[in-house]
Amino acid sequence: MATTRLDKLLSPVQLGVLTLRNRMVMAPLTRSRAGEGDVANPTVAEYYRQRATAGLIVTEASQISLQGKGYPRTPGIFTDAQIAGWKLVTDAVHAEGGHIFLQIWHVGRMSHPVVQPNEELPVAPSAIKPVGEIVTFAGLKSLEIPRALDIEEIPEVVDDFRQAAENAKQAGFDGVEIHAANGYLIDQFLRDGSNVRTDAYGGSVENRARFLKEVVEAVIPVFGADRVGVRLSPIFNNFSMSDSNPAATFGHAAELLGQYGLAYLHVMQLGEGQFDFAELKRRFGGTYIANGGYDAARAETAIRTGDADLVAFGTAFLANPDLVERFKQGAPLNQPDSSTFYQGEERGYTDYPTLA
Repeated sequence: MATTRLDKLLSPVQLGVLTLRNRMVMAPLTRSRAGEGDVANPTVAEYYRQRATAGLIVTEASQISLQGKGYPRTPGIFTDAQIAGWKLVTDAVHAEGGHIFLQIWHVGRMSHPVVQPNEELPVAPSAIKPVGEIVTFAGLKSLEIPRALDIEEIPEVVDDFRQAAENAKQAGFDGVEIHAANGYLIDQFLRDGSNVRTDAYGGSVENRARFLKEVVEAVIPVFGADRVGVRLSPIFNNFSMSDSNPAATFGHAAELLGQYGLAYLHVMQLGEGQFDFAELKRRFGGTYIANGGYDAARAETAIRTGDADLVAFGTAFLANPDLVERFKQGAPLNQPDSSTFYQGEERGYTDYPTLA
């Protein structure tokens, strides 16, 4: 594809105080390559360094606490060793002139006692069992009925997000993305299919969005609003996630988030059912990152028509460290090897070939 046809996608853009060299975002992708203690290691740093030509990298999700963990070998952001490990990553990306945000994450009910402290039950807004299985060091395990958080515990989890942002700043990140999507804890609070609380955090859409609001308001003072993004997924329906009125729920969330002057809203547009993403973008009113099976041509069109300001690419960046250059040249893309998405160390991680 000729460069002239991608002049929007490949053009610089202002994101808060940051000037990005293009509108291509490397989407967060769990890769399960962290070392002992869930620490990002030099191989993780090399993986991100190779992809630093993206306008913005959003890292794989990083758990904010032991309680927030769901999967093996995901890098955390709550110990000194984890902060130091992520510093290797940010230094490597910045040395290449790139920008990188850390996605901060609490999985909520998407966990299992075998990975929880003292083999406790995972926590959630309500004690509702999601359908499905989860990968653990002990193999696949069926998801269990979580424990509903007591209202007194919720401020502690909010503070864990704040501390995670403090730690991310110490590790040298340019900002953070709050993971409020894909069936994890904040998303569980937002949707009435996973939240049947009768206190101040359940019932009305305003109450169900309260946890998201409190997390955002805790994180903003750490970085400033223009270095904080939020990810939503209005029609994500895996693991029993549902909502009786996604337009109302996520429209309210978008309007709420639009009040803060955030860096961006990052929206997963994949799932079942119809949804007016243009209206969601309008109600947010700020920079909108679209994510969901985009190729170069569709991304260019989305930006030209105003449906998106930036576009996130997932497996395309996974398999093509030089994806930006390949788009510039109209070169063929490497195909991702799904067998190495979550295992393989360097194989299927840092060994994908570049055009050079």
